Amino acid sequence: MEASLEQSGSAAPLLIACALGIEKLALRSGDRSGARGPVTLLRTGMGPDNAERAVLGALREGPLGSAVVVASGFCAGLASGMHPGDLVVADETRDTTGVTACTNTELLVKAVTRAVPGRTVHTGPLTGSDHVVRGQECAELRATGAIAVDMESAATLRSALSAGPRPVAAVRVVVDAPEHELVRIGTVRGGISAFRVLRATLPAFYEWHRSLLLPRR
Repeated sequence: MEASLEQSGSAAPLLIACALGIEKLALRSGDRSGARGPVTLLRTGMGPDNAERAVLGALREGPLGSAVVVASGFCAGLASGMHPGDLVVADETRDTTGVTACTNTELLVKAVTRAVPGRTVHTGPLTGSDHVVRGQECAELRATGAIAVDMESAATLRSALSAGPRPVAAVRVVVDAPEHELVRIGTVRGGISAFRVLRATLPAFYEWHRSLLLPRR
């Protein structure tokens, strides 16, 4: 699947990466009024290999070389009690190659909480997989301490840092959870709710991004 790129603005860059067309639709329809500097929305295609290839390709394009990177979209929740529409703000991402620490997670959690009031925000490790995870495999991942799983976040952040030091973050919306398993996101009530929540997160990314641009004391 080819990656598609959409860019706007003019200053310190922010790159928001997602895998699916429906995720890009949600993010591009969110409130963009709080953006400071250029914002690039990258659809990578599904899976870690596509994410790695797309992110590295985007960061090689001059102006995006120093971009702050956020991995976003949907995920499967692993923790008991999670519901579709809950949010996951990763403090780290994991995959078979190692662990990537996220930047200023506490500030991002506060920004997400303000952007989507009334929704539960979970913080913890977000693990990566190269396939859709179900059943017993979810239980095994939960036993490692991970609170959610998706296929692209770990590869996105790892690839971003391999292209140079930069702030990175991952924010995902739960569409599938232990007690609320979904099959097709676009045809169920929980999936529609998750779409609306993802759309509402955009101002939180801008707030977090703006905080990174403030002079350090």
